Amino acid sequence: MSVAPQQQHGKPSVTVIGLGPMGLAMAGAYLDAGYAVTLWNRTAERAAGLVARGAVLAPSAAAAVAAGELVVLSLTDYDAVFAVLAAAEAELAGRTVVNLSSDTPGRAREAARWLAERGAGHLTGGVQVPPSGIGRPESSTFYSGPVELFRRHRAALEVLTGVDYRGDDPGLAQLYYQIQMDLFWTSLAGYLHATAVAEANGIPADAFLPYATSTAASMPGFLAFYAPRIAAGHHEGDVDRLTMALASVEHVLHTVEASGVDGALPRAIADAFRRGVEAGHGASSATSLVRVFKGE
Repeated sequence: MSVAPQQQHGKPSVTVIGLGPMGLAMAGAYLDAGYAVTLWNRTAERAAGLVARGAVLAPSAAAAVAAGELVVLSLTDYDAVFAVLAAAEAELAGRTVVNLSSDTPGRAREAARWLAERGAGHLTGGVQVPPSGIGRPESSTFYSGPVELFRRHRAALEVLTGVDYRGDDPGLAQLYYQIQMDLFWTSLAGYLHATAVAEANGIPADAFLPYATSTAASMPGFLAFYAPRIAAGHHEGDVDRLTMALASVEHVLHTVEASGVDGALPRAIADAFRRGVEAGHGASSATSLVRVFKGE
């Protein structure tokens, strides 16, 4: 089947597959921007509100892909991506698939190869905001893949968020996204754990909030100070030492256990610090843990 034009009835067109909260927000942003929007979702009922606004619900994934050149995927993971694309395999030639689903860099490269073998292009995306941030130019999404595809569809991508192109390697957008998530989830877990300790000792979350916020606000200064030193391999203990950091974490762990709160999280951190000390980094900065985590 030949590729449909990118214009439908004088409007730019896009297909959105996957109507979880993120997909719904994306399709809504395209409607707000005046796009002709084709939708498909396993649970068709989720499209009702968008159809009422003028979107077209395709009867199948294949029909949705056939509707136009640009196909945006917002699915749970790449298992779901491959299941959907396999059902539309005959319609893929000539399409550009913008894959905003989350998974590993390796799976993004696998998807790009699979699509290339079927005559389709692939742009990997890693959205850095929740659904409420879609449609806002100050939000940002990582992209990677062929630069010519990125340039061709940049205006459509910018309907969703600002764009941060990371390069031709299709795995890079997912890599940048996952390391951001590494930092986000471990930081959020730390906040939730500290809040649990606070509440176990009669300090409500709202009373703890200004102190949690103050600590979080100090982090950019630490990151800006340490990043150049890490990049230069400079882990000398001239401003902090891993032995002292370990002692501090052990004090945290003892406080947590005395409060009757699960100590697994600080215990894991203490274990990492202890391995660094045992590896001979005790007199070095806590940044020497980068080497420990990398197995050096």
